[in-house]
Amino acid sequence: MNLLLLAAVASLFLTQSSPVAETRTVTPRGELGADERATIDLFRNARASVVFISTRQRVADFWTRNVYSVPRGSGSGLVWDEAGHIVTNFHVIEGASEAQIQLADGRQFPARLVGISPQHDLAVLKIGKAGFAAPARVPIGTNHDLQVGQNVFAIGNPFGLDWTLTKGIVSALDRSLPNENGPDIRHLIQTDAAINPGNSGGPLLDSAGRLIGINTAIYSPSGASAGIGFAVPVDTVMRVVPQLIAEGRYTRPTLGIESDDEINDRLKRASGIDGVFILRVDPGSAADRAGIIPAQRTRRGVAPGDIVTAINGVPVSRVGDLLARLDDYRVGQTVVLTLVRGEAERTARLTLEAGS
Repeated sequence: MNLLLLAAVASLFLTQSSPVAETRTVTPRGELGADERATIDLFRNARASVVFISTRQRVADFWTRNVYSVPRGSGSGLVWDEAGHIVTNFHVIEGASEAQIQLADGRQFPARLVGISPQHDLAVLKIGKAGFAAPARVPIGTNHDLQVGQNVFAIGNPFGLDWTLTKGIVSALDRSLPNENGPDIRHLIQTDAAINPGNSGGPLLDSAGRLIGINTAIYSPSGASAGIGFAVPVDTVMRVVPQLIAEGRYTRPTLGIESDDEINDRLKRASGIDGVFILRVDPGSAADRAGIIPAQRTRRGVAPGDIVTAINGVPVSRVGDLLARLDDYRVGQTVVLTLVRGEAERTARLTLEAGS
């Protein structure tokens, strides 16, 4: 019975005429939108200046003592000048013994380390092979006039994928992140442009294609983009990178004073004064010449001396605030401190000196 039914069904299908496939035509797209053309041009103009950085680390075999070179990590970087200097993040090259630079056209060059500033998460490498011709460089912008909501673009090599563009907006300004290598990293640009592992060290651009930051970190429990990325602002890059190229390190400006966050918090609670309590003044320093007095130990505890409450009118409450505000200036520049001693308030003008 089942066989007869199957035969009838098969006969029915075989007697039907075969369907005719409909021919589809391609619909012309028309012109790209002006914003799309601008984004495409931005990527094309900047891509050649963005490099892929791969690092290796030398390790010794525990048993044989043989030394091997093993892959350590990768990231992005930016061609800074005609001499072949490459700007990237410190954490991209931290712990590496060698680095390889790959340009957008596929050429590869060995690189040597020129200088680092761990407190800013910045590093400079230099392509060390003759015959390197620098591509057209990304123009430099500013960050003091950035506004929350304006468009930004990140170019890099996330997860090792070649030269990827992501778009977002400035989500917030003047953010801070903890830094294992020193004071908090300050003045960061926050963006929702997708930034993932491998984007570190690549450029953050504004809609004019100008450099406004170096992508440095993401905030994500999973390690992938969660819409919260951070970039070191270009004003900081412009202050730090020339020093790294010239001297191999960043010289932090200093007043010649010392303090401590833990002791500072205790003294603030005890006194009710919000500021940075000076615990030590270096002999012969700018602070010493200005007559600044540190706290003194007495039988009853610590007697506060001068307390810094503002620099050039900007309030400071923690040691990290003080260091961050000083870092906005260069050695040789003059700043005005607002000081409190007892119930009296005064100002002192000091010329910033080179820190150790």
